[in-house]
Amino acid sequence: MKGAVSQARSPKPRLDVLICAPRGFCAGVVRAIDAVERALALYGPPVYVRHEIVHNKYVVESLRRKGAVFVDELSQIPDTTAPVIFSAHGVPRSVPEEAARRNFFAIDATCPLVTKVHREAEVHRRRGRHVALIGHAGHPEVIGTMGQLPEGAITLVETIADVEKLDPALGANLAYVTQTTLSVDDTREIVEALKRRFPNVVGPHREDICYATTNRQEAVKRVAPQVEAMIVVGSPNSSNSQRLREVAERAGCRVARLVLRAADIDWELFGNISSLGVTAGASAPEVLVEEIIDAFAERYDVRVESVSTADESVFFPLPRELRADPTE
Repeated sequence: MKGAVSQARSPKPRLDVLICAPRGFCAGVVRAIDAVERALALYGPPVYVRHEIVHNKYVVESLRRKGAVFVDELSQIPDTTAPVIFSAHGVPRSVPEEAARRNFFAIDATCPLVTKVHREAEVHRRRGRHVALIGHAGHPEVIGTMGQLPEGAITLVETIADVEKLDPALGANLAYVTQTTLSVDDTREIVEALKRRFPNVVGPHREDICYATTNRQEAVKRVAPQVEAMIVVGSPNSSNSQRLREVAERAGCRVARLVLRAADIDWELFGNISSLGVTAGASAPEVLVEEIIDAFAERYDVRVESVSTADESVFFPLPRELRADPTE
């Protein structure tokens, strides 16, 4: 009968997906999220958290539904015996001091690698050095590190131009530390500029940029030149996720976008490609990576291949207050 014969659906176009490994949660993020969930299990809601525990809206909303209350400052917390947790990014010294004055049950979930930078900065100050912090203004980690030292003892350096502005009289009394989530390449250029201008500048014994940031950037450098487009799963306020997008662009990928979840995919950009790279920032859960690949599978015949550049086995124990055995 005319019109009764249905047309066969055209096959989906093939899409080769190269998925970066490592990607997603790092040990510091796992520790911070576990700290909030453990506190909720032990003490019940509410559990107060100063700042987003990690920079991912999906994670924050999930914890909020379980009873976590996120605040910008301790002044927003009423007098309470409930746990008050400091985020993975670290806080200025003034924050735990205020918590102590108010007799809060404070739990510090700062990533141990950020704490390492705080300690380095303090050691340099005690040895009479001025500290240059390589980082991005306004980022919580930078605010926390700047707040470890008295005003005037530390200077933020964001660009090579900022290196040229440093007082030449600093001479041999200059040291540098870095934000842990920066681009390895950007940091290298600034450190080289520091060493050219201040040959005796003192750096960290081991690089401050965390292992997870380095590993994720190396995987992106491997994948980006092989694909037409790249998706970095992460939140816009995540520094390490933004750096992954920049690394992909520099490595030769013509379309690289930061995407929180599948609903945010711009199909004008990603609707006519044959190869795609996928990675995730250190605060992005794997469930969102899977959600995005599923969204592509609705439109394409997806073939997924993992590209691994490093194995990660780093583990950080929970803050002592939340361990089953506090002596561990």
